Amino acid sequence: MALDPQLLPFVEQLKKMWPEPPLSLPVQVWRDRVETLSAASRPPYPEGLAVDDRMVEGLGPRPVKVRVYRPRSDRPLPALVYMHGGGWTIGSIDSHDSVTASLAADTPCVVISVDYARAPENPFPAAMEDCKSAVSWTFANASSLGINPEAIAVGGDSAGGNLSAAMTLAFRSGPERIRGQLLIYPAVDVDFSRPTFISEANAPYMTAQEMIWFWKQYCPTDESRKDPLAVPMRESDLKGLPRAFVVVAEHDTLRDEGKAYADRLKEAGVDVIYRPGTGLIHGFLRTRKFCDAAQAEHLAMTQWLRDLDK
Repeated sequence: MALDPQLLPFVEQLKKMWPEPPLSLPVQVWRDRVETLSAASRPPYPEGLAVDDRMVEGLGPRPVKVRVYRPRSDRPLPALVYMHGGGWTIGSIDSHDSVTASLAADTPCVVISVDYARAPENPFPAAMEDCKSAVSWTFANASSLGINPEAIAVGGDSAGGNLSAAMTLAFRSGPERIRGQLLIYPAVDVDFSRPTFISEANAPYMTAQEMIWFWKQYCPTDESRKDPLAVPMRESDLKGLPRAFVVVAEHDTLRDEGKAYADRLKEAGVDVIYRPGTGLIHGFLRTRKFCDAAQAEHLAMTQWLRDLDK
């Protein structure tokens, strides 16, 4: 299917905002521009949503900042520990603030957004360890956060989807039982020969070349790419993992690997909802205000999260 026509103005605007290839920019310039553009389009928080930042003791040498979004409620709510996208290299809890606030308000659920350490300064396993710290902290503090400890999920977009899948593997055998995984156009493999790395190599928002570069920053060694906590597709046994909601975008380099991971989860007996994101592009979460198809995916996600404590 062709690109959703409601996305065409957005794609044209992207070309104006990024007149040069992002890979031609220093990493910090790329980061700063993403933060500036995100801040310019950030709406006010929905009414009744309490938001505050916390510092969590980390597994590594650094504390981990998290942002907690809690809708007004007189009962314990489901929770989502959210890992932002950006190729493990750019993006932050600020750049994804509108995404996480909307997920919290529209479910409703408590969302804990993780400001994990970024590559290339902090390659694997730094981001993964920070996310583990945030998940453990959420379980340990569920009561004070107003969270139902039996309904804690992990989720994220792109690189955040990778980290979310890694969390389900890291916590599979422990006492803290993750209830669900929300994987939004996730990066779960390092097989750059998949068909969409060719057919969607120059798709809007993220190119194949950029995705390959991101992997080089996060996992610069062959050894790190053998670890399933870095590359979830490397895990040979996906049995016993929590229910999954996997959504990809039709016009995205990552489409094939997202579908392949969803298929493998199904084959392993995991309850999976898979959505193909017809007509959509990588990063479509940011387009739902003017794209009906993107809004439909957001609504499907929030309904799935709503059902975590049922």
